[in-house]
Amino acid sequence: MSGVCAALNVKKESQGSGLPDEMLKKKKGKTSYHCDICKKTFQKQRNLTIHKRIHTGEKPYHCDICGSLFLLKNHLNVHKRIHTGEKPYSCDICGRSFTQSGDLKAHKRTHTGEKPYHCDICGKSFSQGNQVTVHKRIHTGERPFHCDICGKSFIGSYVLKAHKRIHTGEKPYHCDICGKSFTGSGHVATHKHIHTGERPYQCDICGKSFSRNHHLSFHKQIHTGEKPFPCDICGKSFSQKSGLVVHKRIHTGEKPFHCEICGKSFSQARHVTDHKSVHTGEKPYHCDVCGKSFSQKYGSTVHKRSHTGERPHSCDICAKSFSQTCDLKKHKITHTGIRQYHCDICGKSFSQSSHLTKHRRIHTGEKPYHCDSCGKSFSHPNTLTTHKCGEKA
Repeated sequence: MSGVCAALNVKKESQGSGLPDEMLKKKKGKTSYHCDICKKTFQKQRNLTIHKRIHTGEKPYHCDICGSLFLLKNHLNVHKRIHTGEKPYSCDICGRSFTQSGDLKAHKRTHTGEKPYHCDICGKSFSQGNQVTVHKRIHTGERPFHCDICGKSFIGSYVLKAHKRIHTGEKPYHCDICGKSFTGSGHVATHKHIHTGERPYQCDICGKSFSRNHHLSFHKQIHTGEKPFPCDICGKSFSQKSGLVVHKRIHTGEKPFHCEICGKSFSQARHVTDHKSVHTGEKPYHCDVCGKSFSQKYGSTVHKRSHTGERPHSCDICAKSFSQTCDLKKHKITHTGIRQYHCDICGKSFSQSSHLTKHRRIHTGEKPYHCDSCGKSFSHPNTLTTHKCGEKA
C-alpha cells in the first residue's frame, strides 16, 4: 500500500521533497501520475489509485444482495440491475432494453449492420471491439480461461462461465412461455423460436430458413460441398466437427451412451432416446396425412415421402432417386458390380444382404409372410400384397 499512499500524496510531497521522475512529471504545465508497477501514465491522481487495484486485486465495492465484489462503484451499480431487473436504456427501433448504455450502442448495430471492428488477420468484421479480441484467439490458439474443475480451456471468460454450469447443473435462464431452463440467455432466445415458429436465419442461395445461425452455417455446406473435417484413419471428410467425432467411434468401437433400462450402449445420444421407445412403446411422431405413428422422427420423415413422392437422394451416375440415403448407398453397389454377399448353399452372390436373405428361402422353403384372411404363406412380402389384391378383386 506504500505505493498507493505515495500516489495519493504526490501533489503535497512534490512541493518540498522533489519526487522522482517516474512518480511525477510535468508536460506542458500538466501533472502526470505514473504507476510504479507497470509505468502506465494518468492525468488524474484518482485514476492512478483506481488503476492500482488491478495490480493489488482490491475490489472495495460489495453487492449487499449476492456478495459480488467490484473494482469500481459504477460497476456495482450496473450489476445491481441484475437483481432489480432495471434496464434503463431502450432501443428506439425495436424497444429492447439494456442495463448498460454500451450494450444498447452495440445492439443498435444489429439494425444498422455496422461492423466497425476488423480482424487484421482474416479481415472478418465485428460490431463490438471485444469480439475481435476473442475472435483472434481462433488464429493464435490462445485459450486463457481455464476451468478449475476439469481443466478445459476457453477463448472467452463468458464461455468458461457457461461451461461451469455443466458441472454445477445451474440453469439460471428460463423460458417465460413453457418454463424450460437453460445455462445461457442465448439458448433461451433460440429456444423461443420453437414457440413463435420464427426462422430468422435465411440461406441466400436457396432461401431455406433456420431457427439457429449455426444450422444455417451447416446447411450452406450442402451448396459449397465443403467438408473441412477429415478422418485421420480412413480419410472420410465431414462438413461438421461433430460428425467426425461420431464417425471415429466406428473405428474405436466407442459407445459412450447407455440405456439405463437395459444397459445397451450407443455411439450417439439420440440413438439412446430413439431406443428407449422400445421399452416404453411410445411413438411420438405422427404422420399428419394418414395418422401413422413412429418411434423415431427420421422414420416419420421418410414415411411422409411416400405421400409426397419426394426422393431427395439422387445417384450421381444414373440420376435414379431414392427417399433414403441407405437405399441410395445400396443402389450404388449395382454400378460397381461388387457382390459381397454369398449364398453358402449354392454359391450365388448378391449386392445386398436383403437379397441374399430372400434367396435363401428358396433353399429353406421358409414362407414368413402370411395372409390373415386365408392363412396362405409366402416367401416375399410383395407376393403377399399381390395375393391380397387378387382376393379383393
